[in-house]
Amino acid sequence: MTQISPHPSTSSPTRRPVVVLGAGPAGLTIGNILRAASVDCLVLETESRQFIERRPRAGVLEERVVRGLERRGLATRLLERAERHTTCEFRFDGASHRLPYSELTGQHHFVYPQPLLVTDLVREYADVRGGDIRFGVRDVTLHDTGTDHPSVSYRCPETGERRLVRCDFVAGCDGARGVSRAALSPEHARIARHDYGIGWLALLAEAPASADSVLFGVHPLGFAGHMPRSPEVTRYYLQCPPGDDPENWPHERVWKELRLRLAAADAPPLKEGRLVEKRVLDMHDYVVEPMASGRLFLAGDAAHLTAPIAAKGMNLALHDAFLLGDALVDRLTAGDERALAGYSAASLRRVWDYQEFSQWLSDVYHGAASGDPYRAGTTLARLRRLFTSPAAAAAFAEQYLGTAGHH
Repeated sequence: MTQISPHPSTSSPTRRPVVVLGAGPAGLTIGNILRAASVDCLVLETESRQFIERRPRAGVLEERVVRGLERRGLATRLLERAERHTTCEFRFDGASHRLPYSELTGQHHFVYPQPLLVTDLVREYADVRGGDIRFGVRDVTLHDTGTDHPSVSYRCPETGERRLVRCDFVAGCDGARGVSRAALSPEHARIARHDYGIGWLALLAEAPASADSVLFGVHPLGFAGHMPRSPEVTRYYLQCPPGDDPENWPHERVWKELRLRLAAADAPPLKEGRLVEKRVLDMHDYVVEPMASGRLFLAGDAAHLTAPIAAKGMNLALHDAFLLGDALVDRLTAGDERALAGYSAASLRRVWDYQEFSQWLSDVYHGAASGDPYRAGTTLARLRRLFTSPAAAAAFAEQYLGTAGHH
């Protein structure tokens, strides 16, 4: 709960203007924004540095997000190393259909795996800007976030000692299972949920990409996705029953299904390789409203989860971080509370827009395999429209790239 008091037995408390919970893209970006403005903060992370720098996650970044990182001095290595994607390809009815979205919008995607971005952000925060970050902390607890004097306590992994940090604000960036989201009481926040009723088998293959773009296979057997990650590694997805066991998908079955679902008469065969990861993801979304309670402000997966259907999760986390980091700087350096007071509403406009696009795209991806002839027919109608209507293609590209305004 957020109002635990009096404080547990701790060593002498310290004080920081901001405590950031979670060293993912959102938490580290907020930490870097604060450090650049000479605002002191403490980042607390339950995992080790090695773990967060290797944890497999998303890899598709909108150009607007990358430019936001660049303006804050956080994109140097990304711009040197990331691949640019300008086109996506849908495969259905046994044929491939390319959609050159950069020609429609003037923008593109960057492909840069999240572990590399996290590595860059940790290095910039801790090693370059001298920010304070504690890894491997345990028993993190929030106190009095509904008052003007919140604090955070945690157990030091080296000594086992309980430590207390008094602060002005807490930035909760510790994900879906973190203490930040759990601290919100039902009377202060509503959680809206949506379950798609499907699963995706998430795969990492030690194999070069089989095409120069992302591939979306819309097939009666189920959706399949091909997402290049690096010259040596490709991510694949296969639609499967929710809760399926990855062990039900041996190497031979995986590649057989991928070949079938991504088949196109004019396409070369897939480049196969060893599968180094197999996980089943149950497709669901949630949104916490509002994304703030008292002196606690949520960002990233602590505030909202968008299924990987539209590759929006990391982008939303970074959009949150820009808004919240800048708002905290305004409040702590200039006493201007307007941006902080409007943070939740401003962020939620984009969140709900991306949720709607994810739901629309799910209907396109999964309708052919629904077993419902009506849904299958409308799915194909939507797909054909993308490649016969310039207006439909432009609308898709705008949402896919996140170029729409959200004021």
